[in-house]
Amino acid sequence: MNKNSNVKEIVLKNRSYREFDSSVPITHEVIEEYIDSVRFTPSTVNLQPLKFYIATKPDETSLIRQNVKFAGLLTGYNGPDKEHNPTGYVIIFADKNIAAKPEGFDKDVGIAAQTILLEAAEDGFGGCMIGSFNGNEITRYFKFPENLSMRLIIALGKPLTKIVLEEMPAGGSTAYYRDENSVHHVPKRPLSEILINRNF
Repeated sequence: MNKNSNVKEIVLKNRSYREFDSSVPITHEVIEEYIDSVRFTPSTVNLQPLKFYIATKPDETSLIRQNVKFAGLLTGYNGPDKEHNPTGYVIIFADKNIAAKPEGFDKDVGIAAQTILLEAAEDGFGGCMIGSFNGNEITRYFKFPENLSMRLIIALGKPLTKIVLEEMPAGGSTAYYRDENSVHHVPKRPLSEILINRNF
């Protein structure tokens, strides 16, 4: 595993992958290392209310897969097939016993998720943040306690999808899409559009 990449290279490698090589596992121990890094990231008023569940067992990953939705912008896409499913998931919660208003800590969730995915990208893995999920069914299956508010799910595995980043033309759309060869295209706004000029 190459640990000599600079930050921008890792950021560019860290795409939202939705198809994986199901024959290549990502282990509980590896994901636990990623979450250990999360402990040292910023937290709102340093309250640190986030909790994490690692799922790598086939029965767990299968249940989660049945209760999440991938790539809402792709018409007719129902997510990866059985041979291309993630081999691990991280479920991120905010503990209501620590933070009475869990939604107020979604910034922390984003920081945690990005940290996990950057670590995964550095190791040759990839993943996808999933905000569309059946939290009630997942909670029922795992018997998570009521004080845990499910905020985000991350799919992890060895990525297969070819993803191309492209500059969004003026007046263009930010919607990602797939071409006839199943290459995933992701438009990005140019730097000139996101920088604010003081002379406006």
